[in-house]
Amino acid sequence: MVPVECARCGNQVLCEKYSPAHLQVQWTSESALACPRVADSNGPPGQVWSCPELRHSVRRAVEGGLLKVTQRESGEG
Repeated sequence: MVPVECARCGNQVLCEKYSPAHLQVQWTSESALACPRVADSNGPPGQVWSCPELRHSVRRAVEGGLLKVTQRESGEG
């Protein structure tokens, strides 16, 4: 997984892509608390957290080549 930093607040999440359409974002407890958008949400546990500013930063990471489509390791599944 590749760390991607939000250009707005500096929060960092881990991301990976296995196809052009696939994007996995891993939020840690710390990153969820650090993001002003996510920390203010009062949704149920297990919700999908979303932040438009972070999505934009991830998109820029893909366009800039920092986050590339990779293959899953063999033997998974």
